[in-house]
Amino acid sequence: MEISKKMTEIPSLDRSLGLFEATMYGVGIILGAGIYALLGEGAGIAGNSVWLSFLIGAVVAAFTGLSYSELSSMVPKEAAEYNYTKLAFGRSMAFIVGWALLLAMVIATSTVSIGFAGYFGQLFSTPVLPVALGIIIIFSLINLWGIKQSSNINIVATLIEAGGLVLVIIVGMLFFNPNIDIMYSPAGFAGIMSGAALMFFAFIGFENVANMSEETKNARKVVPKALLLSLAISTAFYIMVSIAAVSVVGWEALSTSSAPMSMILGNVLGPNAAALMSVIALFSTGNTILISLIVASRMMYGMARDSSLPKALAKINPRTKTPLFGVLVTMVLAVLFVMVGDISFIAKLTTASIFVAYIFVNASLIALRYKAPGEERLFKVPLNIGKFPVIAALGIASSILLLVYSDPIILGIEAVLLLAGGVIYKVHSRFRD
Repeated sequence: MEISKKMTEIPSLDRSLGLFEATMYGVGIILGAGIYALLGEGAGIAGNSVWLSFLIGAVVAAFTGLSYSELSSMVPKEAAEYNYTKLAFGRSMAFIVGWALLLAMVIATSTVSIGFAGYFGQLFSTPVLPVALGIIIIFSLINLWGIKQSSNINIVATLIEAGGLVLVIIVGMLFFNPNIDIMYSPAGFAGIMSGAALMFFAFIGFENVANMSEETKNARKVVPKALLLSLAISTAFYIMVSIAAVSVVGWEALSTSSAPMSMILGNVLGPNAAALMSVIALFSTGNTILISLIVASRMMYGMARDSSLPKALAKINPRTKTPLFGVLVTMVLAVLFVMVGDISFIAKLTTASIFVAYIFVNASLIALRYKAPGEERLFKVPLNIGKFPVIAALGIASSILLLVYSDPIILGIEAVLLLAGGVIYKVHSRFRD
């Protein structure tokens, strides 16, 4: 089974990203949503131990991140999860996994657009829904513009959002409350785990570096490095910022805010500082929206190119070299999910889809260790028993564990969405065949 020969073809997309750009894509999408938009929600669940929820989420992400790194060094393709699962388990299962990731990215876009609108409202007293809808449309147009232009915008926005987090960390160090119990959780360990299930949303994005493979130079070497670097950088930021946040304002006050970063600086430095943080948060959440839209459209492109979705979604704009209809359909779907309006609800729905996909990505690595043992791997997951990757098994177990701590209603809706995906696949297969 020579995967590299089966999967090689001249890419239609613009291959212009290096290690720095690919890492910044990962950092940009990770840092934006979880810390700027959902820190208050997480604090309400896990209390002062929200940093521990972040850490648990990081460990789970790292297990799967290592699996992604090995698989991306073997199969540097767009619609990465779809292609990994197809090689390991066949097209039908691959579609379900690709569909789950596609849903996750579209819903993530909707989630963060609501977070963006919350910060925008802090500055201009505007209603949430129109702003959330408008920003999705604006960033969809930027997505159509081209990957190099989008990358340049991402780099600037990522540096700004990281600067905002550094500012919060400095404030936390200067005004740290030595009497705070950073291990306190109002609901105990269950609260920390439920917080981890929600705050895992904060790490969504590292795996999407793999979905930029056909737009990355020397992807088989660069993508695994970018995956792990973006995860490590973001985890360090999350832990330091969350400890600073609960120390400065307390978890109770934090849990009531739709703009938690602004609350932290405003509490210490006054309203002007709060306004500055709201501006920075707009760059951060906007950047995550942009990258989520890009990745979702590339997922559609990759699946359509393999005939698992209508071929029109694989159509490339000859001038901008971006997937024209994939971008437009992603925009429409994101707009529909925004209408739900509850940021916590749709964030939980996003993470449920992600956990499903992660289970199969890790399972794909295990299967391919046996189906394609001789395939060249420029990165290999450590800690193996013979061919068996122990870390991939931990990735499966930890993803299932966090699914168990998810809201039963969310799991029911997720099951319905996956079933709908199966129906779409069956109907499309009849027309395709």
